[in-house]
Amino acid sequence: MLPGGAGRERRWAEAAAAPRSVSLRPAPPLRLPARRELLPGQRAAGAARPAPSPASVRRAPASAGIASGAGQGASQSSHSRGIVSHCSDTAMIPSSVLLDGGDEAECCILRFPDLDLKDPLPLAAKSNHRVELDTSVRKKYAFARKKAFALFVKAKEVPAAARCPPATCRVGQWWECCGRTFPDLTGMHRHVATQHSSDIQQQTGLILQQLAAEAGTSGNPASADKANGLRGPPYNSQELSGSLPDTSHISSDELTSSGEGEVLLYYCYCEVENPERLCGWQQSLCQQLHLTGKVRIASEGINGTVGGSKVATSLYIEAMVSHPLFTNILSREDFKRSAGGARCFPDLRVGVFEEIVPMGIEPNEVSYKETGVHLSPEEFHKEVEQYLSQAQSDTVLLDCRNFYESKIGHFRGCLAPDIRKFSYFPSYVDENRALFENKRVLMYCTGGIRCERGSAYLRAKAACREVYQLQGGIHKYLEEFPDGFYRGKLFVFDGRFAISSNEDVVAECRYCGAPWDQYTLCSSPHCRQLVLACPGCRAKGFTACCPACQEKGLELAARPSGRLAKEECECTDRRQRVPAQHAGGSVFGAGR
Repeated sequence: MLPGGAGRERRWAEAAAAPRSVSLRPAPPLRLPARRELLPGQRAAGAARPAPSPASVRRAPASAGIASGAGQGASQSSHSRGIVSHCSDTAMIPSSVLLDGGDEAECCILRFPDLDLKDPLPLAAKSNHRVELDTSVRKKYAFARKKAFALFVKAKEVPAAARCPPATCRVGQWWECCGRTFPDLTGMHRHVATQHSSDIQQQTGLILQQLAAEAGTSGNPASADKANGLRGPPYNSQELSGSLPDTSHISSDELTSSGEGEVLLYYCYCEVENPERLCGWQQSLCQQLHLTGKVRIASEGINGTVGGSKVATSLYIEAMVSHPLFTNILSREDFKRSAGGARCFPDLRVGVFEEIVPMGIEPNEVSYKETGVHLSPEEFHKEVEQYLSQAQSDTVLLDCRNFYESKIGHFRGCLAPDIRKFSYFPSYVDENRALFENKRVLMYCTGGIRCERGSAYLRAKAACREVYQLQGGIHKYLEEFPDGFYRGKLFVFDGRFAISSNEDVVAECRYCGAPWDQYTLCSSPHCRQLVLACPGCRAKGFTACCPACQEKGLELAARPSGRLAKEECECTDRRQRVPAQHAGGSVFGAGR
């Protein structure tokens, strides 16, 4: 026992045995010790147990409590358990269960029936909002967290029959997550608990929002509106649940089939008053349909690419076009389909961003409402045909994608900027205004979304005379003209890297110059850029994007694990962030 422990215990015993009139004086504040010392109610070895008077037991006011602070959870956990075992009316929720709401999140309060705590809370919220997490709230939170955990695990479930013949499979189901396979549920639960706590917290908050909407308690601490800083009017529960498809008549095998699936690519510009609510609905929808992929949501709309079985993707499309937010805006034809499936993405990522396509400019500065003229694939085909046949000097066929995309596929005679990110496109236009002045610009990109912001920027800067864009992007063009003026492969941002509609190979091996257009990742762990290396060169050990990365990879292989190397790459060092006007960009020839 630490010094002072016996005296403190004696004072507690005297206070417990005192008459009722004496108990009106506030008791000394209980401070959870940082070291192992005796707590009220504990006794030293050999000491007699004090007998408190029933009259001295009274409930502390609602304002009394101890806030659980960051950095104290580990040192207080064992003491908290001791308190719970001695205080039958103690209500405790650890800080780990609180939603990530910053300083304004509700404090966790320990209530002691015997004590009045005079000291202020160590972690006072910025506002005067003090909420006591009672038993009913704890039950709601526990329910929401269990449901979020179960939904996450269910989304990673893969039937064993989809991986091996039924006769050889002894396990009913497997789970896949983060590139790993879990044959047992216990291992999957352990992985999710240790590696995906933030995902569970986010989903828990969304479920709590639904509970709060059902109860109509906007000020309830369980409502994640305050904790997550949500904006706009809440959806009611019927709207949230009603927009999810009914899958009761569909077997799990149909939703998770690893056979021939497909990948959807789509976007929709519209006014979204509450992006966080839409994010929650998207998360629930994709998890219910076992879809993987990436979905970006902002106040200006939604942009997504998801993969799964054909049954799942069809249900996803129907749910999207029937959602009240997208009615009469998003149609079934706006979804671009290609062969693939859930395997094309490592996981599901749904989030709220400032822009649905990262251009680096606020949507209110360059609005999607100020875009160029949309041309159907047929109209665009005619424009390109006229451009190539007449060699029009007042027209620019502009590829607004990144250099590694246009390298493996492009329209004949196009201008392809040598930029690494779309966020560099505005600077490219500013640095090369002479290329666009008094010109007609025909723009195109993968699915059309980058042309929406790109054409709006050209118009906002008055950089050209007219600007037209390919509606639906290259994806829709190839559906109608697979052997048209676009040659080579179409780069996609998933595990496939590219999809093809013709046999043309317009790129070459980085090392030997042989025709080759299949990307792999640079073998150097510090780089991981895309590299074009043919099988012959890879067999010789040329697996990096440049000699510098090749040497660095060999050095890292010889070093002890855990040591990191400085990032060096000739590909990055030699490429200008924004090509100057004299460089302009790569102009691909008009011939086949």
